[in-house]
Amino acid sequence: MATIQDVARHAAVSVSTVSNVLNGRADRMRAETLARVEAAIQALQFRPNKLAQQLKTGQTPLLGLLVPSMANPMYGFIAREIESFAQEGFGFRVLIGSTYREREKESAFFEDLLAQGVRRVIVISSLADERHFESAVEQGMVVVSYDRGATPGRRSRVAHVMPDNFEAARLATQHLIARGHRRLAFATVAGMTMSRSAKIDGFHAAAEAAGLRAQAQLLDGGPLNEYGDAVIAEVGRATALQIAERPERPSGIVALNDLMALGLMAGLREAGLRVPQDVSVVGIDGLFLSALSNPALTTVQLPIRAMARAMVQRVMKNPDELDATEREQVFTELRLVERESVAPPPGETARRAPGKKIEKTNP
Repeated sequence: MATIQDVARHAAVSVSTVSNVLNGRADRMRAETLARVEAAIQALQFRPNKLAQQLKTGQTPLLGLLVPSMANPMYGFIAREIESFAQEGFGFRVLIGSTYREREKESAFFEDLLAQGVRRVIVISSLADERHFESAVEQGMVVVSYDRGATPGRRSRVAHVMPDNFEAARLATQHLIARGHRRLAFATVAGMTMSRSAKIDGFHAAAEAAGLRAQAQLLDGGPLNEYGDAVIAEVGRATALQIAERPERPSGIVALNDLMALGLMAGLREAGLRVPQDVSVVGIDGLFLSALSNPALTTVQLPIRAMARAMVQRVMKNPDELDATEREQVFTELRLVERESVAPPPGETARRAPGKKIEKTNP
């Protein structure tokens, strides 16, 4: 079995150079040297001793990823991209855990990961309180938080990466308004995370700009159960059944995310209403499932790949190495994907906002 010394001799480099490659510290290495080391590793079929690495460095080449629920396909989408960038760019594999947005579960995962030598963690949380993230950093972890900003008024050593949730909801709402909708609603769940609050603000901003703020409704589907985001489609379905009983129901609905939008469409169909002839629905995420639904879902596509790459790059740095732009970055590259779930409201003709370009994408 080849050793690290064998690789160093084969590549004509020092053992420390090989170690730097194995531990993802080749960013300042000459390309020709890196290529020689990688070729030697492949030629000798060298496999580093993970236990020895942990005993020497106190760390393992593993990246922790904490998500609200693995049953939500959006988090599977993000996890796939994070794993790809971590493996290809740094030789790290990913450990995933579901937290259901509970502080106690997040804190317990931090302790478990620390005990296993994992020092780099990406957390999808949106909880209002991040003090337990800061405690993890104080214990030597590097933490990146997705889908929320830093707590106002506090200097944080946690990096933050997020989509422009305000603009995503504003864009979705503006699309409904452009198609002639005046009875607007935003469908959400109980519990105000930072991302949900930003989306609601974006919805209201678009309605107000069109003089429709008074008619704009919030549809609260109620609290999620212990499985949290895993059941959000069912909450959407239940919300739709309630909407169907109203004499004055909204004609256009923006959903908190694609999964809730798919649940809404299922519930509306169950209640005998047609999408989009009776009610139009827009999601936010850009899940692949949105193109497979019937009708295909109009949605705001978030830049998942770009955000996943940014999170991996940040979590591989030490907190003190991050500049101001890396500590908090909002991704604004949003794209409205127009499909079949939006039409003019019953009895009205289509209208377009002047100068607003809508991209149509076939499912």
